[in-house]
Amino acid sequence: MVKLDPSLDTNGVLVEPTSVVAKAWDHTERIGRRSRGFQPKTLLVTGAGPIGLLAALIGAQRGLDVHVLDHNDRGPKRTIVRELGGTFHMGELADLDQLKPDVLMECTGVPSVVRDALGRTASGGIVCLVGVSAPGQALDVDIGSFNRTMVLDNDTVFGSVNANRKHYEDAVAVLRQADKAWLGRLITRRVPVEQWTLSLKQQPSDIKVVIDFS
Repeated sequence: MVKLDPSLDTNGVLVEPTSVVAKAWDHTERIGRRSRGFQPKTLLVTGAGPIGLLAALIGAQRGLDVHVLDHNDRGPKRTIVRELGGTFHMGELADLDQLKPDVLMECTGVPSVVRDALGRTASGGIVCLVGVSAPGQALDVDIGSFNRTMVLDNDTVFGSVNANRKHYEDAVAVLRQADKAWLGRLITRRVPVEQWTLSLKQQPSDIKVVIDFS
């Protein structure tokens, strides 16, 4: 068991998704340390759901220049990113050709976004795949170009999911350090347990929906 800080109150429900990106950051930094002089400055996160925004939070806590890309601008996402000191982008990765992040965290699992993320970092960059894609979706990929970029730029692509006890403890530390009001804005709906099926019906402005047992 990992004890929650009482000050988190109901924001404690964010520990589990935060543990996922805490592990992603842990492994990203372990990989980076294998290369001499790895000092990331820029982070790009694809997807402004709860996982993507929490990944951006950790990047901001590390002092990185944070960019978040999403496919829509509905709800509080743009404001939430801006309050981190980050930049919100709407559209496709192809629209961000001038941005070459040192770390790219792919948090959508959308196959076309995963494809476009590969080879898009700065030289020596790291792509961490956090989103999970459904099987059975074929896309054209220029393997020759991808291989050339990965080898000549010394890039890394890896996947990360789930977490162990350490990452849950890291998640609690991340949330304790974060602004509580900011965390609260990630929870866009609280559904009474008697109406739990409503939580399954996605609404345009949803980020994180929780079931309230109180």
